[in-house]
Amino acid sequence: MIKAPVQVCPLCEGTGWKTVSAGDAIRSLNDRRVTRCDCQLRARAESLLAAARIPRRYEHCELTNYDTDFPGAHPSLAEAHFVASNFAKKCDPRGDKGLLIIGTIGTGKTHLAVGILKELIVTRGIPCLFYDYRELLKEIQNSYNSTVQTTELDVLRPVFETDVLVLDELGAVKPTEWVWDTVSLILNTRYNDNRTTIITTNFEDQPAAAVSGSLSPARAASRIETLGDRIGERMRSRLHEMCRVVTLDGTDFRQKFRSANFR
Repeated sequence: MIKAPVQVCPLCEGTGWKTVSAGDAIRSLNDRRVTRCDCQLRARAESLLAAARIPRRYEHCELTNYDTDFPGAHPSLAEAHFVASNFAKKCDPRGDKGLLIIGTIGTGKTHLAVGILKELIVTRGIPCLFYDYRELLKEIQNSYNSTVQTTELDVLRPVFETDVLVLDELGAVKPTEWVWDTVSLILNTRYNDNRTTIITTNFEDQPAAAVSGSLSPARAASRIETLGDRIGERMRSRLHEMCRVVTLDGTDFRQKFRSANFR
């Protein structure tokens, strides 16, 4: 069998280091000024992207293609895009606050979160992880099955330890004591370790019904659930310590585009 020739980078000739001017060097090799070659940086970015668990549906999402100029776009989308872009450039993943991105369906919350994640990986080499909140809870529950070779800690360790975590659709699972305990464990662990978390949710950042003041039974029954209802007031308070709130307003622009295509 004929083996394909191994491609050698012309810049570093396979060493992983390229010669640079003295001002750009980070170490010396055989008395030359060198720095990491671009081929190594690309390889690291590709490896980190593969490990980030970005769903195929969102692989195209980047900050550069987040559309804030379509007809009827709410000004909050452009503001959120500015915040996200600035965050991706300056974020210190071991100390800075994360983002709590709030908005109704179709306003581009996940697009922004994935765009930030990809920017952090590709341009800054920061390890990141994407998890849909519902899928994460399912994986944890599946680990309790005696026929599965995965433990709860196997699932949670990368969630605890990644530099930047995107937790998508927080609150999408009906709350139970187990759900609340699991959310508390994840958020508190990352908070205590000074790790940055980016969260998206469809639920308005308002208190739970129990602390919303005196509501009549009829009013309480018709009331739309809030983030406080879905994750508990203690964890909502924790999120405010961990994250800057970014709110996206407007209608579902995906539905707008689908409707326009049929006209």
